[in-house]
Parts: sequence; structure tokens; C-alpha cells
Amino acid sequence: MAYSPLMFETLRLLRSDFRAKARWLYESDGLGAQLKALATDGSAAMTLYRLMQGARRAELPALEMLFNKLNATFGGCIIGRGAEFGPGFVLIHAQGVVINGSVRGGADVKIEHQVTIGAERRASPVLGDGVFVGAGAKILGPVTVGAHARVGANAVVVHDVPAETTVVGVPAKPVVRSGSSG
Repeated sequence: MAYSPLMFETLRLLRSDFRAKARWLYESDGLGAQLKALATDGSAAMTLYRLMQGARRAELPALEMLFNKLNATFGGCIIGRGAEFGPGFVLIHAQGVVINGSVRGGADVKIEHQVTIGAERRASPVLGDGVFVGAGAKILGPVTVGAHARVGANAVVVHDVPAETTVVGVPAKPVVRSGSSG
């Protein structure tokens, strides 16, 4: 049996995802922590997403659709077939997550449950590296969430979020800490 470079890339991405999830959950990316992370909520959805992404890259649309439907049924979330996230993609909890197929995300993106990342008039968000999206948050339309930004729980993002900024509220606005000059 010949092994495809795409298969190795899919496995590399999965390993990166589970290492990132283990670090997030257990502050370790050792084998034991990765195995524990594999058994946590969201892990099936992460795996099915990467298999869907690999099938798309291998131009196997029937398999891509199958993994997409399995994710909706067993993973508890809907991730559009064209969505692209870099290595270290973590679904902390997958239940209720909806991600449009034209969303782009960098490396080390972490998403809590009940998050929607969706298009508005066919324009979708772009998330930078190291972004965290809290439970129930919505990121909608042609917005960019900068690297290492944090979107608070239940925030509704409809404007760009600068890098290294935490936003909260409806609509989401940057948090200003007391005593800061910002």
C-alpha cells in the first residue's frame, strides 16, 4: 500500500492538534496527556474535521462529505467543508460549534462550545494565530481577529479585533483594565 504525502500531512496536523489540546487541558504535551486529551469532549470533532480537510486536499469529495456529515452527527458541530485552520486547532468543547466553510484560521486557534464563526453576504472571518474564542461567542462577516486576541464568552464580533486584544460584549469592544493608559 502506497502512503500519500497528504495522509502524512493529515496525521501531522492531528498530532499537532492533540498536543495543543493536551497543553491547554493538562499543561503538558507528553504522550499521557495527549492520550487523555484524545478521550475528551471535542476530540472526535477535531479528528473528523482533519479527515474532512485531508479528503478535500486529496480531491475525494464523497469522503469529504461523509466526514462532514459524521462530524455534524457524532461530533456535535458543523464545520463547513472549505474551512481551513492551521496546526494546533483545538475544539475545547465541540457541542453547538458552527463554522462557515470559507473561514480561515491560523495556528493554535482554540474554540469553546456554542461558538458561531459565520459569513455575512458571502464574506467570512479570518482568525490569526493563537486566537481564543470563548463559549457562545459569535464572529460574523468580513472581520479579522488579530493574532493572540481573545473573544470573551457570548461576545458578538462584527468589527476587526486588533492583535493581542480581549473583546467582550454585544457588540464586542476591547476590555480596558482599570489603571491602564488605554
